[in-house]
Amino acid sequence: MSTGRDGRAPVVCGVDIGSTNTKVVAVDPAGLVVARARRATPRQAAHPTVDARRLFDAIEDMIVEVCADVYAVHAVCVAGVGEDGMLVDEELAPLTPALAWFDPRRADVFAELAPRLADHTGLCTDDDPARTLVGWRWAMDQPGAARARAWLSLTDYAPAAWTGRAFLSDTLAARTAAWDGRDRSWIDARVRLGLGRVDLLPPVVHAGAILGELRSGRLESAGVLAGHVAVVAGGHDHPIGGWGVDLVSPGAVLDSMGTAEVVVAQAPRPGIAHRRDLDVAPGIRSTGTTVLSVQELARNVEWATASSPELATHLRALIAGDLDPDVHIYEAAFIPGERGGAAPRFTADAPTSPLSRASAVLGGLARIGLAAQRTVAACLPGNPAIYAAGGWSRSPGWVQAKREVTGAEVIVVPEPQVTGTAAALLAATAVDWAPDPGLAMGLEARASA
Repeated sequence: MSTGRDGRAPVVCGVDIGSTNTKVVAVDPAGLVVARARRATPRQAAHPTVDARRLFDAIEDMIVEVCADVYAVHAVCVAGVGEDGMLVDEELAPLTPALAWFDPRRADVFAELAPRLADHTGLCTDDDPARTLVGWRWAMDQPGAARARAWLSLTDYAPAAWTGRAFLSDTLAARTAAWDGRDRSWIDARVRLGLGRVDLLPPVVHAGAILGELRSGRLESAGVLAGHVAVVAGGHDHPIGGWGVDLVSPGAVLDSMGTAEVVVAQAPRPGIAHRRDLDVAPGIRSTGTTVLSVQELARNVEWATASSPELATHLRALIAGDLDPDVHIYEAAFIPGERGGAAPRFTADAPTSPLSRASAVLGGLARIGLAAQRTVAACLPGNPAIYAAGGWSRSPGWVQAKREVTGAEVIVVPEPQVTGTAAALLAATAVDWAPDPGLAMGLEARASA
């Protein structure tokens, strides 16, 4: 694709809205990541809610930054946090802040709702305080809720604002605990418990669908838009990242290691049912199923490091690869806490030395990661390759521990922003570009290099 008349080279942009940071990645037609930007996801000082307009402004700032006076955007796709969202008015202006999926206030709301949540076989995930349903109930009690005309997810807000179209990405509908993934329909009784009204929910669209043309006076004035810019539906960050890796290695499993360890893949079989250790969502650009298994990671490490300064020092050294673990890495002396479960603990016969306890923590976490990998791999044909991404994948000692304890080879994705890059690839695919996903993910060199 040639450079435009204004001298700007063509790119697509992928946006990744994370719990801590929001990133924008620009990818050229060949698949090379040519620019990137990062900002802290803007949260209020007193509690972790997000003002969607502040986030929107930050995203536009970053698009201007990555394009500078060099690039022009042809398409954009946003992926991000799965459960956060807000009520909006007829003009799609936010009426309520977005309650974070990890906000402790969710626990009391969930406790009030839980006894009234009837089981439903088509759910895509378990009921717990993080689900969107809980955020709905909280939002309806906030000032301004009476003027609501729709609910938008935080991840979908910028695409909705750019196109003037209210919608919900299907991989985000799967996180609500009120959507039937088998027939793509809302579970009326659950929606009414949360929002009170089913008509507040916008149409659910497939990831990768073109929503419309991007309209932004600010981006137009900055000269970073290339004619008719397509806005492409993204959705939940982990499925989008897994899809990007699947492009590189069809049938692969992505082990994303950050605040949680999320193991995800694109399974070719449709209609896979969720169970306690397996969340599901629609397949991306396929008739199959996105399968995810989520394990606690950061919380377990925080608990262990808080238990002893000496243990904390040894564990940090092990994770960094500056210290070798002892034999207790192979023994079950540490019982990790699980999502929604009991707190982590050491067994009664656990060793007392800091190195041995730190080794046991490392081994215990590696084993629950292996269990998640096996759960997801069981949904796939053959013997899938395992790729790793996320902040923990940059820690040599952690990756080596996983290899030693599990016996599985792990391929670390060099691209540090897998979700943002995958979102850019989804945007590119929607507008019929054919970028090289291996180049985008840093797994192969550019041909001309």
